[in-house]
Amino acid sequence: MKAILAGFIVMIGVSLGAWLVLGETGFSSQEVYSGPNVRLD
Repeated sequence: MKAILAGFIVMIGVSLGAWLVLGETGFSSQEVYSGPNVRLD
């Protein structure tokens, strides 16, 4: 049971870390898949 909980905690930590790093470096899907003619508010 401890291993499963530890795995969930690590999975949440990795996903939050990836979300923050990719958002800061400009790899969000909003920036990647929109062209120059798309207005983002």
